[in-house]
Amino acid sequence: MNKLFRPLILFFALVVVLVVVSAAAANTTYVVRPGDTLFRIALQHNTTVQAIAEANRIVNPNLIYVGQVLTIPGGGTGAPPAPPPPTGTTTYTVQPGDTLYRIALRFGTTAQAIAQLNNIANINLIYVGQVLRIPGSGSAPPPPPPAPSPPGAGTFELGGQTVSMANADRMRYAGMHWVKLQHKWQPGDNPSGLAGRIQEAKAAGFKVLLSVTGANTYPAPNSIDFASFVDFMRGVASLGANAPEAIEVWNEMNIDFEWPAGQINPASYVNNMLAPSYNAIKAANPNIMVISGAPAPTGFDNGHNAWADNRYIAGMAAARAVNYMDCIGVHHNAGATSPSATTGHPGGSHYSWYYGPTLNLYYNAFGGARRVCFTELGYLSAEGFPGIPPNFAWASNTTVAQHAQWLAEAANQAKNSGRVRMLIVFNVDLTLYQLDGDPQAGYAIIRPNGSCPACDTLRAVTGGR
Repeated sequence: MNKLFRPLILFFALVVVLVVVSAAAANTTYVVRPGDTLFRIALQHNTTVQAIAEANRIVNPNLIYVGQVLTIPGGGTGAPPAPPPPTGTTTYTVQPGDTLYRIALRFGTTAQAIAQLNNIANINLIYVGQVLRIPGSGSAPPPPPPAPSPPGAGTFELGGQTVSMANADRMRYAGMHWVKLQHKWQPGDNPSGLAGRIQEAKAAGFKVLLSVTGANTYPAPNSIDFASFVDFMRGVASLGANAPEAIEVWNEMNIDFEWPAGQINPASYVNNMLAPSYNAIKAANPNIMVISGAPAPTGFDNGHNAWADNRYIAGMAAARAVNYMDCIGVHHNAGATSPSATTGHPGGSHYSWYYGPTLNLYYNAFGGARRVCFTELGYLSAEGFPGIPPNFAWASNTTVAQHAQWLAEAANQAKNSGRVRMLIVFNVDLTLYQLDGDPQAGYAIIRPNGSCPACDTLRAVTGGR
C-alpha cells in the first residue's frame, strides 16, 4: 500500500469512530404513553431506570405521567421493531374495556396462553393500545359489534347536583339534562333502595349520575369492604329501568376524609375498586357510563393523609385506569376568577384555583384517551349570607353576578373544548351554610332570596330545554 495513503486511511477511520461514538453518546427523547413505566422504557432503549431518572431529575422513578417528554441518555433510538408474529399467530390491539379473558374468548384461546406468548406477568394488567400476539390459526375472528355507547356519547351535556327534584323546572330552563344524586354507601346497603330516587329524577325528564362514596368520614385502615362495594355496584347496574345512566366510583379518594389514612394509593383504588366495579357494571348493563372518582383538588401531599391530585392521577394513569372508565371524574370548586383566567386568584398560582389548567391537567394525564366529566363544578359567593367561613376567605369578593357569569363561561368553554363530556353544576339548591364549616348554600344557583341569575346565564349557553 502507498505510504501516502496510510495517514489518510487512519484519519478517516478515526473520523468514522468519532462519528459513531458521538452518535452513540447523543441523547434522544421519548413521550410517555399509557401503561409505560421507567423500567419498560429503559428496556426499550437499552439503558437503565437510574440513568433515565438522573437525566430527567426524576426523584421517584415510579411516578411518570402520560405525555411527559423524557430525555433518554446514551443515544437510544427507540424500541427495536417488534419481531413478526410466530407462525400460526395473529395480532390484536387492546381496546377500552378489554381484559385478557375477553380477548381469549374472542379468539378461542386462553388468557394464560396469550400472557405466556407476550411475556405478561400479571394477566390483569394490560393497557389500551397494547399490541398482543394471539396464539392460534393466524386468522382473527370478525370484530365484534361495537359496544353500545353511553347515552349521548360524543355530546356535551349540563347537569346539576340536588337532593330533590323540587326545582326541576328551573333546571330544565337552564338547559340541564343530568341530575347528580349521591349515595353514602356502607356494607349491607340494598341497591333497590335507590330505585325511588332514580325513578323520580327520570320521571322529571333527567338522566341520572349516581355518585357512590363511603358513609364514614375518616375511615379506619382496612375498613373499605371492596367485595361488598363491587356487589353493590353490580346491583345498582342491574336495576333495569331504574338503573342510573352514569355511576361515579367513589369520591375524593386522595384525602383521608374519604379513604383510610396511610393507605391512600391510586393503584389500590384502580385495582381494588375501579376495575372490578367497571367490570361488574358493564357485565350487568354495558350502557351505563362509568366515571372514575374525582380526586380532591389539592396541592397538599404528605403521602399519608393526602396525595396532591396531580400525583394521584399520574398514579391512576400508571395503573391503567383508562381501561376501566368511560370518563375522567374531576372537581373544580375553588375558583375565584373567570374560567379564562390563569392568574389573579387570591389563593395563589396553583393550578387547582383555575378552570383551564385543571381541565388540561386531567385530560392530558390520560393522553386524551378519555374526556373529562366535571362531577362538581361551582363558584362560591357569600352574597346574601352573614359572612364566610375562614377557610373559604378566598371567595370573599365573589358576587352573585360573577357566580352566574363564571358558571356560564365554564359551561361554554367546556361545550366548545371537545374535551368535556359532562359538567355538573355544584349545586342547584342545597341549603346548608355553616360560618365555621361548610358553605354549600353559597354555591347554590338558587339564592337565599329565591332568585336564580345563573339559570339565565346558563340558558344563554345551552338554549334551555
